[in-house]
Amino acid sequence: MRPVLSVAISAAIAMLALSLLLAGCQNYDKLASCLSEKDVKMYGAYWCPHCASQKEMFGSSFDKISYVECSLPNRGGQTEICKEKNIESYPTWEFADGSRLVGEQTTEKLAEKTGCQLSQS
Repeated sequence: MRPVLSVAISAAIAMLALSLLLAGCQNYDKLASCLSEKDVKMYGAYWCPHCASQKEMFGSSFDKISYVECSLPNRGGQTEICKEKNIESYPTWEFADGSRLVGEQTTEKLAEKTGCQLSQS
């Protein structure tokens, strides 16, 4: 592997690790409340590692997120609401205008998409 590419990949991994570490130390109450006020929902599954990452990113502020559990107990299928909404991947963020973002999203991306402020409280 080229040295420049190796350094770039190492730097990217370090930045991701740092952002995940810092996210656990921040309070996103204002952002989470704003997302809920703007009728943003996160569809997920209790067994989904990407959903767990999103929950960790918000920390205790995740309680303010409108979260819809899509998995039945013991991974026994999908809930009716998620079937009706045609949720195929987790996490899926759905916005008031019906648009969606699939997969893990940053707080910056969610704030940008909704016009919510990112400032921590």
